[in-house]
Amino acid sequence: MADSPTLSITLLGAGQEVGRSCCVLRYRGKTIVCDAGVHPAYTGMASLPFIDELDWSTVDAILITHFHLDHAAALTYIMEKTNFRDGKGKVYMTHPTKAVHKFMMQDFVRMSSSSSDALFTPLEMSMSLSSIIPVSAHQLISPCPGVSFTPYHAGHVLGACMYLIDIAGLKILYTGDYSREEDRHLVKAEVPPIRPDVLIVESTYGVQSLEGREEKELRFTSLVHSIIRRGGHVLLPAFALGRAQELLLILDEYWKKHPDLHNVPIYYASNLARKCMAVYQTYIHTMNANIRSRFAKRDNPFVFKHISNLPQPRGWERKIAEGPPCVVLASPGFLQTGPSRELLELWAPDPRNGLIITGYSIEGTLARDIMNEPEEIVSLKGHSISRKISVDYISFSAHVDYSQNSEFIEQVKAQHVVLVHGEATAMGRLRAAMADRFKDRDEDVKIHTPRNLETLELSFRGERVAKAIGTLASKPPQEGDTISGLLVSKDYSYTLLDPRDLRDFAGLSTCIVTQRQRITLGVGWDLVRWHLEGMFGKVVEGLDKDGVQTLRVMGMVDVKHTAEHELTLEWDASASSDMIADSTLALITGIDSSPASIKLTTHPCSHSHPHADSKNESSYMRIQILAEFLENHFGEVELHMPDKAAEGQHDHEQGEDHDPTLIIRVDEADAYINLVTLVVTSTNEALGKRIEAVLEMALSTISSLTELFETSVPMMSEEVGFEEKDAEKETSQAPTDEPMTPEETKLPHDAVSSENCKQD
Repeated sequence: MADSPTLSITLLGAGQEVGRSCCVLRYRGKTIVCDAGVHPAYTGMASLPFIDELDWSTVDAILITHFHLDHAAALTYIMEKTNFRDGKGKVYMTHPTKAVHKFMMQDFVRMSSSSSDALFTPLEMSMSLSSIIPVSAHQLISPCPGVSFTPYHAGHVLGACMYLIDIAGLKILYTGDYSREEDRHLVKAEVPPIRPDVLIVESTYGVQSLEGREEKELRFTSLVHSIIRRGGHVLLPAFALGRAQELLLILDEYWKKHPDLHNVPIYYASNLARKCMAVYQTYIHTMNANIRSRFAKRDNPFVFKHISNLPQPRGWERKIAEGPPCVVLASPGFLQTGPSRELLELWAPDPRNGLIITGYSIEGTLARDIMNEPEEIVSLKGHSISRKISVDYISFSAHVDYSQNSEFIEQVKAQHVVLVHGEATAMGRLRAAMADRFKDRDEDVKIHTPRNLETLELSFRGERVAKAIGTLASKPPQEGDTISGLLVSKDYSYTLLDPRDLRDFAGLSTCIVTQRQRITLGVGWDLVRWHLEGMFGKVVEGLDKDGVQTLRVMGMVDVKHTAEHELTLEWDASASSDMIADSTLALITGIDSSPASIKLTTHPCSHSHPHADSKNESSYMRIQILAEFLENHFGEVELHMPDKAAEGQHDHEQGEDHDPTLIIRVDEADAYINLVTLVVTSTNEALGKRIEAVLEMALSTISSLTELFETSVPMMSEEVGFEEKDAEKETSQAPTDEPMTPEETKLPHDAVSSENCKQD
């Protein structure tokens, strides 16, 4: 069962840019949205994805990969300010992500409420949180019929996951932000065990390669120590959650090993981080083996010995700036507003101070601009400030670099790779590099880099597989076997069942629809039977359970004599029986106007009617026609009849040698046709095959409709002699061309019974 549906991928954000991730997947009438973030470089409505391009009431599920604002902050707006709730869509994220997302959004609302372009209110934020469904890694979730997904660990931050989505059998892996390097507290991203058809993967660093964890940790701690030695303050702008916890673990361990630094304070300037630290301690079991083993020994790694949370009363930034050397982790990481921006403006003029950028910086943010070391920066109030502070960049960003990303893409082995979450230049370079790698390996992998609002359509041709279960699966089929049953389609999966198993496996049941058609007709019952025999060759006559005279046509349609001038057609509905019923009805309604009927009922005729001949007379005629047919192809045909005297002497012997046979001689080769079994035997294989083909053509020519419809009927009966007929067995049943087997004459008890057949 071949199929060629189309997957539609539309990016409402993160298309050839970093920020406001929002990917829309449409396939077979289902719509899935992956992530719903804001753009950190913009504020208000400008920061949102292009949400007006989608009817949100049609969305079946929204899947959030992690709690960062550029992946999750637009979720409340979509749920409460669009028509999302008019549909049946659901929202999913992992348990740790939901726990942290709550605090992140509370902080986001607090920071934006002071401005005039706040996206939503605290009440709307609370309402959206209550509708989010938390899930666990490796848990199979089915949000609606035909759609399922499984979260896998993605590294990056606590609770981050990638989603393996299955829509009607099409598998799509959406990574979100992920890291393939295990750090001090997180596991690395997993490679799902199932090969997807489409991989939607981040391309943040393009073809850039990052230094190893040990090297960058050493460079980081050495740089912090050198700034402290020269009497300066160290500013580490970082988001409250994510990489900040990694930096705190590194600094706490370094301070522990260097007693000379014990009098130098490390401050964590974030109330949000203090609230969320309890979440980190709760979800220890989702972190790597190092953290779990320390926690098992009652050594909680997130209870820091040399780091303290910094109270933030009015004017605290200036007190810190005028105080002794210290290290401050302050949010946000992009230096747009907040404590990190306030401290930068105070510390920028002093060359002893140092700024260390530790994460990826988005285009258009101060963190990206200051990496170019400008001579001046502009304050939030619009004043120019001299920049003398040292600026260094050490990436602790938990994103994959080129080597990790390319290795992951090759391991996943998807037919289509869609690059997102990367700037146009970096994305283009990664696409070219990956195309070269696949070309060298002679692999046909398509790589796509769609822009925002550019719909990518991918067509797939696959085979739909039906699973045989129940009775059909009790005996494993062999190669070449034909399996028949009912094909049940549910949620785009197919099952082959025996009808008797429908109730047990599908909750369904079968029924038989019996159809009846009444006809008013002014002709006799015998004439009706005569016409039916003339058309179909054989009908079975008897009485139904109510004692009504009945003719059964081709084993499917009953013609009942329900009144003096009324006939009733009755049959079980099916494609074939409906067809036979239609032809029977047409025949009966035309009896009145048939010239044969008029002639038959007006003057008795002296000649015979072939379809009314006796069984043996019919057999004579059929054999004569068959012999003439064969003579026209092969010449003289000889009829061999068994010797009855010899049969009486050897009645214990059985076999085809005692059956009537037609003998054909061509040149020196002989062929024999058994008139009971219709088996052809010959001393010449080619002649035998030729006679079989001609015999099949002859039988289809001389056989009645009933014989062609039911089975291959022998030319003669094994029980009735060729030259005599058992008169005692004759009934009022219409004479037929062929004697019937017991199975053919026995009718169901609820229709016509051969035991109740009327005797002459």
